[in-house]
Amino acid sequence: MGQSGPEKLGIEQHGIEQLDGQSFFIRRWGDPALPRLLMLHGFPEYGGAWEELATQLRHRFHCIAPDQRGYGQSWAPDGISAYATSALVEDMAALIRQQEGPVTVLGHDWGSAVAYGLAMSHPDLVSRLIIANGVHPVPFQRALAKGEAQTVASQYILDLRQAGSEQALAADDFKGLMALFSAHMDLSWLTGARLQAYKREWARSGRLQAMVNWYRASPLQVPLPGAAIPMPDLPLDRLKVRQPHLLLWGDGDTALLPDTTEGLEEFAADLTRVTLPGADHWLHHQKPEALARAIMDWHP
Repeated sequence: MGQSGPEKLGIEQHGIEQLDGQSFFIRRWGDPALPRLLMLHGFPEYGGAWEELATQLRHRFHCIAPDQRGYGQSWAPDGISAYATSALVEDMAALIRQQEGPVTVLGHDWGSAVAYGLAMSHPDLVSRLIIANGVHPVPFQRALAKGEAQTVASQYILDLRQAGSEQALAADDFKGLMALFSAHMDLSWLTGARLQAYKREWARSGRLQAMVNWYRASPLQVPLPGAAIPMPDLPLDRLKVRQPHLLLWGDGDTALLPDTTEGLEEFAADLTRVTLPGADHWLHHQKPEALARAIMDWHP
């Protein structure tokens, strides 16, 4: 993939790159000489989900948006254990090491788990951390352990972990996946050519199973509603974010409720919170201009 004139004008460049010997599909926007912004998508998206935001930021950043392991056109190994968070983090650590120094990392949804993992386990590779409607593992597990509203909202995780859930999601032209995707949130942005692009990525051989394996491999404990559980013993000292940290939050999110970020300051001393009213879990699609402005106002 060449670093040529069109990229300097902000036109998307894309192609296969090798990370530790495996093929990953990566999109890039903006001049490679600009500060680098690694953009990590969540479920059930892919690197192209960042297009609206990247076009707003490409004059300030060299935006890098991979299809993560198991998604889109990237490597999708067999087996649940291949999707342990530690493996997903190492993929992106390998990508950052090819970028000549630390980068700012932006994560959304499941991409936030990878982003937090990078910041905590590879602090030399991450200069700043931005999370958009995503959760740090400790406040999230604390919210789930209560057996209250977040536990109810997260029951879909138990459904996804069931054998054969990928077939149910794909049936009737992805009707089940679309229902899960919406979860009482605004999907007016997911129509026409964009919807067809998503369905094309979901239909790639083995991809839905790989995507769901992220949930199956996770150690996250999700009790039944009303059944509070003890908090797991977590290595709290190793779960600190030592970089400047920006949390961007769409206040209409029904998948991740506000208490999933309560106490985040305990783990991120240099934390800035910005709420985007009128947005929900899919804030990067609904309000890309406002999201870009918040990032540029915070980032030096």
